[in-house]
Amino acid sequence: MSDGASNFVESVDGVFLFSIIMSVFFLVLITVMMIYFVIRYSRKRNPRAVNVHSNMMLEVTWTIIPTILVLILFWYGWVGYKEMADIPEDAMTIEVTAQMWKWQFKYDDGRITDSLYVPVAQPVVLDLISNDVNHAFFISDFRVKKDIFPGLERRVWFIPNYVGEYDIFCAEYCGMNHSYMLTKIFVMTQDDFDNWKKAGSNEEPATSNGKRVNSTEEMIDEK
Repeated sequence: MSDGASNFVESVDGVFLFSIIMSVFFLVLITVMMIYFVIRYSRKRNPRAVNVHSNMMLEVTWTIIPTILVLILFWYGWVGYKEMADIPEDAMTIEVTAQMWKWQFKYDDGRITDSLYVPVAQPVVLDLISNDVNHAFFISDFRVKKDIFPGLERRVWFIPNYVGEYDIFCAEYCGMNHSYMLTKIFVMTQDDFDNWKKAGSNEEPATSNGKRVNSTEEMIDEK
């Protein structure tokens, strides 16, 4: 699960895994306790009701345990938020415009495409704007999602780990043709990306899907 398509997969999946484990644990625990109490204190076994007085130890326990769990989730969320908010200074910037019902990507050389092209193992920051209504930029394989609002510029960044192609969705219902707002992100080696930019073409370049490259040194070594 941690060997994901971007640098955020491990942290995001870790939070979900922790939440699922805790949810399943308490679901089973509470269900078992409910069944036990229904049988143990049924009317047949206890025909006369008895008042139950407070139990300080029990009350402290069911206060402290949820508090600890909430603090753990807060810590996970805070660490993940700081990671996603700390944009590297050397990140490549691409302008992303959302509108009904398509995506548009503008590069530093002025080129505009309908799909997103990025180099592998390099930080990429996207400047997100909307021309009309609320949208949400979502790359599920990268665990990256950012809401976009008219008149408000927002930013999101990531480091792609694999050469290949991935889906980009709009995760906010934006009108009748919301489902058409689907495009691709193509992750390439640095040389392929440089050649694509030099060629001045918007066509999809040749890639090797699923190939992992963690650094520029590895790209050079594998050649």
